[in-house]
Amino acid sequence: MTLFAKRQWLKMVALSAVSLATLTACGQKEEVSSSSPSPAPEPAPAQAADPAQPLQVGFMYVSPIGDGGWTYQHEQARQAVQQKFGDKIATSFVESVPEGPDAERVLRDMAGQGKKLVFATSFGFQEYVQKAAADLPDVKFEHATGYKRGDNVAVYDSKTFEGAYLAGIVAGAMSKTNVVGVVASVPIPEVVRNINSFVLGAQSVNPAITGKVVWVNEWFSPPKEAEAANSLINGGVDVLYQNTNSPAVLKTAQERGAFAFGKDGDMSAHAPQAHLGSAVINWEPYYTQVIEQTLAGQWQSGDFWWGVKEGAMDLVKVPDSVPAEIRSKVETVKAGLKDGSFAVWTGPISNNQGQELLADGVVADDAFLRGINFYVQGVEGKVPGTP
Repeated sequence: MTLFAKRQWLKMVALSAVSLATLTACGQKEEVSSSSPSPAPEPAPAQAADPAQPLQVGFMYVSPIGDGGWTYQHEQARQAVQQKFGDKIATSFVESVPEGPDAERVLRDMAGQGKKLVFATSFGFQEYVQKAAADLPDVKFEHATGYKRGDNVAVYDSKTFEGAYLAGIVAGAMSKTNVVGVVASVPIPEVVRNINSFVLGAQSVNPAITGKVVWVNEWFSPPKEAEAANSLINGGVDVLYQNTNSPAVLKTAQERGAFAFGKDGDMSAHAPQAHLGSAVINWEPYYTQVIEQTLAGQWQSGDFWWGVKEGAMDLVKVPDSVPAEIRSKVETVKAGLKDGSFAVWTGPISNNQGQELLADGVVADDAFLRGINFYVQGVEGKVPGTP
């Protein structure tokens, strides 16, 4: 083989290897490269997807798909829409992506691999979504739990506070010490809102309830979650809730003879003796709508916040050990959330300093709910970072 022929052969091998590396099988975890794709072309008018080619859809997860909660539910929804739309779409995911600069690299790599619709499923991805979207106008980005939108960026969320309130109703009835606790992740309004909603739900059936909080400052860290749960139980808590992603809190409760709830996914199998219900998110309805709109060339930016009403939130697997009247109350509240006759955040509501924030009968609007940075009356301490 001549030197020229050898060079040509090596070049062909290298190009083939690059082509193979960019392909990911439907439903498979993506292997992302360390390089960023070349700048995207100028944005084109929205148009329907080419029916001859599947719509390429990417999902970026902050924790493992086996976490049993937050990411697990996103992954279940991804699998559901893949089955529902068949060969019209091709989906793939990258799991355990840190909320840092590596997130932007993953987003850009997805676009470089042909993804035209990307779901970034954690709050801390927000700035990296914005940066990638600015350079990739032909890619539609969906950011879960964020608040920054753009021409090609929509934000979406589930009303997890509704699930927390429903769990609180059960907790208030089952607590013997009148002290409930929450293992909290990171101090953002979403998490603080859930803490307060859980305690408000408990107080709705037992006004004597007080609440304690331990922050772990991570979304997924089973050892820290277990340590925080033990700390709360040592402090007199006998019913726990969480805003973290693993079943560690529930497992710890069972080991210690306390009660707890699953969060985001059905965690009943992890600790059936301690389990009082799981506040489950169903992302499938939203993902179905977005994919349908994208296939039809009708994707639009916006701010979408779905809850019990839209079938995106529920409390499941409440055991028979919970009094019948409490289980009935849970179903009544669910019905009220569904038809709009009940709102969790209805005054009078005061903070734990005694200041009234919602007058009697006043229903909080979305702006109020999304800016919550205080504890309600009965919750000990103060939100980190507040005066």
